Amino acid sequence: MQYLVFFLAFIFGTIIGSFLNVVALRFRTGKSVGGRSLCFSCGKTLRFYELVPLLSFVFQRGKCRGCRSSISIQYPLVELLTGVAFGLLALYSTTLFWFLLHAAAFSILMVIAVYDIRHKIIPDSLSFAFGVLGFVAMLALNWNNLFSFEGLLALLAGPLLFLPFFILWLISGGVWMGLGDAKLSVGIGWLLGLASGISALIIGVWAGALWSVVAMATRRGRKLTFKSEIPLAPFLIFGTFLSLLIHPDIFSLNLWLSFLN
Repeated sequence: MQYLVFFLAFIFGTIIGSFLNVVALRFRTGKSVGGRSLCFSCGKTLRFYELVPLLSFVFQRGKCRGCRSSISIQYPLVELLTGVAFGLLALYSTTLFWFLLHAAAFSILMVIAVYDIRHKIIPDSLSFAFGVLGFVAMLALNWNNLFSFEGLLALLAGPLLFLPFFILWLISGGVWMGLGDAKLSVGIGWLLGLASGISALIIGVWAGALWSVVAMATRRGRKLTFKSEIPLAPFLIFGTFLSLLIHPDIFSLNLWLSFLN
């Protein structure tokens, strides 16, 4: 049964991922997300069988059927990652409400990741939309104890995660950290809670640092220096997704003892 749930959610996710590609590419360009899809090289209107998530890319060998120009690897990669994310979220979620809420949240995060990679900026409107979903998740999870200490801590999780990023941005004048990353952390805090939210940010920062070191050590990273601007959002989103699924508590003594043993 779990395999079927994962498979159905995966198929649904690849379809959504195909739409997210359109949103990420047309966002802030003045183009509508509706209308027929076109080849960016020759302008050919794509037929329905050229738009099947993952399969069209494979069968066309990554090239346009009209002009034979290469199709960006972004398209199948976003479809695949969204499909896997939806499949795992379907297994993680206990109700349809939680699945739809988290699926919507990570759909926005996927657009943020793609946009940040391409433009090195996180649009405020996307951070706000994600923050709203995170706030809804926080309210739903803490509705019965909203006025308790735990409820107050959950409410403050967003602002508390925002604060260190904001301080780094303020001190460095935006050199060390972009303000968009700070705004993104608000939604992460509300979605995950304080402990898992901190874990997500630390995982994301370390993942970004590790990627930068590896990139600089390889041929592809020859143009990458310590002064290069690295998009942090994709790594923060990776940490967020990982923390949502496994709830790592980096402050847990038992966790560190398990690694030592």
